[in-house]
Amino acid sequence: MADRRSITGHAAAFIAYAIFGFNIIVCKDLTSGHLIPPLGIFTLRSIVAGALFWLTSLFMPGEKVDKKDYIKIFAASMLGFLTCQLTFLVGIPHITPMDCSILTAMSPIYTVAIAALVIKEPVTLQKAVGVAISFVGIVYLIVSRVAAPGGITESTPFGIVMIILNSLSFSMYLGIFKPLISKYSAVTFMKWIFLFSACVSTPFSLKGLIDVEWASIPAMQYAELAYLILCATFITYFLIPVAQKRIRPTLVSMYSYIQPIIAIVVSIIIGMDALTWQKVAAAGMVFGGLIIVSYSKSAQSAK
Repeated sequence: MADRRSITGHAAAFIAYAIFGFNIIVCKDLTSGHLIPPLGIFTLRSIVAGALFWLTSLFMPGEKVDKKDYIKIFAASMLGFLTCQLTFLVGIPHITPMDCSILTAMSPIYTVAIAALVIKEPVTLQKAVGVAISFVGIVYLIVSRVAAPGGITESTPFGIVMIILNSLSFSMYLGIFKPLISKYSAVTFMKWIFLFSACVSTPFSLKGLIDVEWASIPAMQYAELAYLILCATFITYFLIPVAQKRIRPTLVSMYSYIQPIIAIVVSIIIGMDALTWQKVAAAGMVFGGLIIVSYSKSAQSAK
């Protein structure tokens, strides 16, 4: 049973972060046109994905939330969704995908420290080595693309700060709220997360959404918005609690290393990049480090 739970947790984390990998490209294109304000995009995500979670809950066994936990869920919503996603949407137009990938790769480093401080997750030498190997691999993967042809707009300090806050807030969410997330089903937890975020953001975004010239938005950006809401919000935020219930927060966050790998694969498929031995070596380091952390003593003892 433990092995099955672990496999399910790893599969959920992999799928969620693979979707996030595509989402870097989608959000970069969606927000660069400035047709829809970032807070408006966030509110649409909250309302539509929240409605889907509430609808899904109607077909599942009822689950009562303890009154004392509502304030904790509200705090989780503000940190793990509102702060995390809004900083990403605001920052992504001002940063290159390469720099964004490097900064989001720092998420496991933050999570190791936060999990150690908050839920007393042990930081073993094996875990530290695994994180380091994966981090070196992902940095090598990204840096090896610097010489690729094509002009790249330089990142701004504002964009860099926003993406750092994005990674830090999500790492804090993973580390601080694991006990709370483990207490409830993914659907129950997320329907309240999105309800709270929608209630907070709607008053500030309503005018901006009304002023949007919806008829002038290209069909491609509507498709990107649909992907952002359905895949990168509803599906991923359903899968992440599933992963958190079954594997350690450090392991969940380490799957963020998949995001830049997905970007490389997509660019190869569409003919913008080519597979090289450097990329194969880097991918080997990334997943090698992930395996080392998976088999550390603290990971093996995770329930």
